[in-house]
Amino acid sequence: MEHSNRISIKSPVALLAFVLASVVAGSIGSLVTITGPASWYSLLVKPVFQPPNWIFGPMWTLLFILMGIAAYLIWERGIKEPEVRFALSVFCIQFVFNILWSFLFFGMQSPLLGLLDIIILWWLILATIMTFYRVRKSAAYFLIPYIAWVSFATILNATIVLLNP
Repeated sequence: MEHSNRISIKSPVALLAFVLASVVAGSIGSLVTITGPASWYSLLVKPVFQPPNWIFGPMWTLLFILMGIAAYLIWERGIKEPEVRFALSVFCIQFVFNILWSFLFFGMQSPLLGLLDIIILWWLILATIMTFYRVRKSAAYFLIPYIAWVSFATILNATIVLLNP
């Protein structure tokens, strides 16, 4: 698709809707984290590089906002375009795996299942970035912090699996 990559907000209401939808959908996974078995997680051996727990909420909120902006920028190209529909479909699929991770890791108390999910999620984020890049480069750039954080989270998850056989 040939389009300018200049960011312009044609519909502030739609942008807000995409951001809110992303934050609300992302918060679904945090429900199991908040209401899940906190004592179970506190008993796990964790690596020395694990960030403090308070950082996860703000970080994920920021990432969900960036994801919402990125999805809006793709949608703005026109939902009737096949490339747009495909890119948003890939985005939605990766989002399901994002939400699923909390249920597997915390809800089912299975770092191993969480690790399998987050590995799939990482590849789906990469696919999302690639499909977004083809539609609108600037939208793909909004997802770079997301894949960086999930890369770190994957290492963290894998280390927890190794430390807690």
